[in-house]
Amino acid sequence: MTEPNHTSRRSFLKRSGGIVAATTLGAHLGVARSAHASGSDMIKLGLIGCGKRGRGAVADCLAADKNIKLVAVADAFEDMITPGIRILSQARPGQVDVKPDRIFVGLDAYRKVLASDVDLVLLASPPGFRPYHYRAAVEAGKHIFMEKPCCVDAPGYRSLLESNKLAEEKNLKVGVGFQRRHQQHYREIVERIRNGQFGDIQFFRAYFNTAGVWSRPRTPDQTEMEYQIRNWYYFVWLSGDHIVEQHVHNLDVANWIRGAHPVEAQGMGGREVRKFGPRGDFGHIYDHHSVEFTYADGTKLFSQCRHIPGCWQTASEHTHTAQGYVSTDERGYMIYGPDGKRISRSRAKGRRSYDQEHVDLIDAIRNDKKYLEGPIGAEASLSAILGRMATYSGNVVRWDEAAADGPSEMPKEFAWNAAPPVLPDKEGSYEHAVAMPGRYKAY
Repeated sequence: MTEPNHTSRRSFLKRSGGIVAATTLGAHLGVARSAHASGSDMIKLGLIGCGKRGRGAVADCLAADKNIKLVAVADAFEDMITPGIRILSQARPGQVDVKPDRIFVGLDAYRKVLASDVDLVLLASPPGFRPYHYRAAVEAGKHIFMEKPCCVDAPGYRSLLESNKLAEEKNLKVGVGFQRRHQQHYREIVERIRNGQFGDIQFFRAYFNTAGVWSRPRTPDQTEMEYQIRNWYYFVWLSGDHIVEQHVHNLDVANWIRGAHPVEAQGMGGREVRKFGPRGDFGHIYDHHSVEFTYADGTKLFSQCRHIPGCWQTASEHTHTAQGYVSTDERGYMIYGPDGKRISRSRAKGRRSYDQEHVDLIDAIRNDKKYLEGPIGAEASLSAILGRMATYSGNVVRWDEAAADGPSEMPKEFAWNAAPPVLPDKEGSYEHAVAMPGRYKAY
């Protein structure tokens, strides 16, 4: 694997002009802090990252409050924006008003949205960009909703900690896309578990097993940087691997119940079906991970995620206690006794969690409630990164060392003709860059 560079987020932002001048920031802060005290005020929304998840999050945000309007959009690729605006306009007529001069394209397009008069910005670009965009949005004095995960490496985590502190100082409202924390049945059962209703927690199990995700073929006109960003899921610097991009949801639930993050992890993983060949290219990420996390009090979390067709599929969490166990997923929860027999079941109820997370954020903005989910996002993201470090290295990886010394996975420069951290061989394969346990160094 190509050696990662150690370029810090702050130095990149300084080089790229991502930190906005203080005079510009002051002009925006008054609006972001004090506007929308009542439900009758219009909130101007900006979108950074117009892919499927970005469009979905905007639709959910607009559904949460009729007095929100999408007015600015940015994406690295122009061909993502036009269909995105059309789809959103059809889904939420009257709430999309993106003029041509509010459409921004390119790797630096996010800065132009942040320089506009939007009040709330939605960050949905590939996760590798999240710490940069989050820092710039906080510097610009915007309220923020950012999709998970919030970083893909330890320097990104450290950047998030700084940005969270600044967001709190500025009284900015920050939501993170962990919708389970806003789902009624999750909130109900987590409170019951934490209150000790089922006895002491013995251990957790967590899963995110699916058949896999999309891939996009290479075209002759693409630079390597463009190809990787369009296929961001398959490169660690962009997605963090699927344990970070997807399984972070389930790890966050365990952290939520435990009220802490793991202090160490060890595990194994690899690639069984993600092979370069006629079916296409799948970058250099794994297709399965199995991790044993340990919390400070000794509680274990046994974690599994997989992207292999034809296998058992589930996205769920299981909390084992002295009196049995509780299973949770987005459909509801089930309570089992010590003999393994189901005692009761509660199906999901209330508003969709994808809507509710925006309802809660908008309520905080309008009523000036303290609302900062950035720390949750940082903690869950590093938990998943810890798991990836463990499976890639084959060694025990500890939180404090990983947070302090974990290397950057990011490129030295963001430009279409710049070199990404890993490059294909002459056949176009990235197999040589797949992490090899026993050789890969976590930090």
